[in-house]
Amino acid sequence: MNIILTTLNSRFTHSSIGLRYLYANLDYLQQKTTIMEFSINDAIQSVAEKLLETQPSIIGIGVYIWNATHIYELIHILKKVSPKTTIILGGPEVSYKPFRVNFDLADFIISGEGDIAFFELCKSIDKNNNLTTKYIEQTAPALKELKLPYQYYTDDDIKNRYIYVEVSRGCPFECEFCLSSMDERVRAFNLDEVLQEFQKLWDRGARNFKFVDRTFNLNMLTANKILDFFLEKDEQYFAHFEVIPDHFPNSIKEKIKSFPHGSLQLEIGIQTLNLEIANNISRQLKLDKIKENISFLENETDAHIHLDLIVGLPGETLDSFGKNLDELVSLSSCEIQIGILKKLSGTQIDRHDILHGMVYSEIPPYDILQNNQLSFKDIQIMKRFARFWDLTYNSGNFKNTLPMLYKDESVYKNFYNFSIWIYTQTNSTWKISLDRLSELLFRYLVDVKNLLDEDVAYNLLQDIMKLKGRAVPKYLKPFAKDVKIHSKIGTSGFNKRQL
Repeated sequence: MNIILTTLNSRFTHSSIGLRYLYANLDYLQQKTTIMEFSINDAIQSVAEKLLETQPSIIGIGVYIWNATHIYELIHILKKVSPKTTIILGGPEVSYKPFRVNFDLADFIISGEGDIAFFELCKSIDKNNNLTTKYIEQTAPALKELKLPYQYYTDDDIKNRYIYVEVSRGCPFECEFCLSSMDERVRAFNLDEVLQEFQKLWDRGARNFKFVDRTFNLNMLTANKILDFFLEKDEQYFAHFEVIPDHFPNSIKEKIKSFPHGSLQLEIGIQTLNLEIANNISRQLKLDKIKENISFLENETDAHIHLDLIVGLPGETLDSFGKNLDELVSLSSCEIQIGILKKLSGTQIDRHDILHGMVYSEIPPYDILQNNQLSFKDIQIMKRFARFWDLTYNSGNFKNTLPMLYKDESVYKNFYNFSIWIYTQTNSTWKISLDRLSELLFRYLVDVKNLLDEDVAYNLLQDIMKLKGRAVPKYLKPFAKDVKIHSKIGTSGFNKRQL
């Protein structure tokens, strides 16, 4: 038997912790198994060619929202070329029905956490057992029974990719749009064993750790020990956590304050600040605590904060969304990721479909197309809004210039108008160079907002030329003669935007 574990990651810098859990728990079949990772940017026929080079008996594939359509194509090719190869699928995209991508050509599909189930299935195939069930519903395994996967990150992974880790699974909250709400019971790994594995990764040179726990700061004892692990290190590192916005006791606050600049990223899922909308989707909001903690993180720490807002929640208008954005910008200068609502199979968000006229695409990522509050045109505009927001606001490239767009007025309303204008100039949201983007911002501020060109140029020069090695754009050269600029050497790596 020859087994290959594979998936298509969304980027080259990502790695699959799921494949490594499967590999770690394959027992005697591990010596017959190979991990092969690709990205969604790889040519699918080339991926199939590489997978079939060793004539595998079994190919296990991790299926996610970002690669589902690619996996459909991959299975099609694999079965055409090598019909006797057994295809086993697992992952979030095949754990809940209905399937909206056709996976009929797969031989077996494992629903849920497949750490142990994949081994049991492969063992049955190896023993030529007569298997009659294609769809295998797996209950969550006891975490103490699992072998940890971290030794199976290669040196190349450690050097070039994010290292994904976890200390718990599950989420106690019931947000209706989120798959994590399907597993309400939080289960924890043995923390001492996990920390030993993290230390081994560190000793091998790992300096970036991305925690996939849905609620990192739920358990204070665990959170404190993890933070201590990093605070004891002298070398530069990068740690990413998803945190609950309303739960930062003093012990956690003091530790977060101790992290050096560029070393800590906290992702906080706000989604909405409208209490009525939050109640619609069973989301708990303690607004006073949320605002207090965002203010603390903004003003008393060097942590890089990443807040999330969602467009298209049932009952929320563009005006309500705009107020959310304005308030978050007033609270913090951090990244605010704007996402579009998706209807994932298995979630409870579908209960709003009739009342709020929710219409979704049946093609991944299953994003909303329209509802009673937002037309299809509104959604399209907000998708472009989100993209231009990421290129300008979240990128940090225009920290001096972009505030000129809205000054003391509504951030949302002014950026909404800017995003519509910039799309009329580009007819695209992709492949826009920094120079092109900056020139568009210059033109808008001068020609549409009627600001003084020398004032706009001054701020743009400070923004664009803040990194050494950049050339002054042609349109700014007439303004650059007498402007003093303090440039610094740029950085690269996993925390580039934070630095």
